[in-house]
Amino acid sequence: MRYEKARDLKEGDFKRLCGVKKETFIVMCEVVREVLSRETRGRKSGLSVENQVLLTLGYWREYRTMFHLGQDFGLHESNVSRIIQKVENILIKCGKFSLPSKRRLLEGNGLTYTIVDVTEIAVERPKKNKSDVTAEKRSGTR
Repeated sequence: MRYEKARDLKEGDFKRLCGVKKETFIVMCEVVREVLSRETRGRKSGLSVENQVLLTLGYWREYRTMFHLGQDFGLHESNVSRIIQKVENILIKCGKFSLPSKRRLLEGNGLTYTIVDVTEIAVERPKKNKSDVTAEKRSGTR
């Protein structure tokens, strides 16, 4: 789905589509637009910045193949790969969207943990024995 259709979705549906809120999506687009506006070399992408970010989020969210994403956006899968790598690198370098470190998560910040026992238990099924199974006898004639 292209951004032109996605922007008209409700907040909850937009988050279900790409995994982030509209406000976060807009900030991501601004970061990417700022970096891409400074680039002077190479050919400009035929996709808008919003569609490039939406394509990247769709790849992360749904684990769709680059071929399928290319079909939706009218691109070859190699171009999809380049766009995803470019947008990923821009978002990583900006640092606004990184997750907290493991150390920070482990510090006592009010998190509660739930432990679930998922051990396997054998299923009780009736045993098969010869009295339950009727054997078919072969006759000597063909």
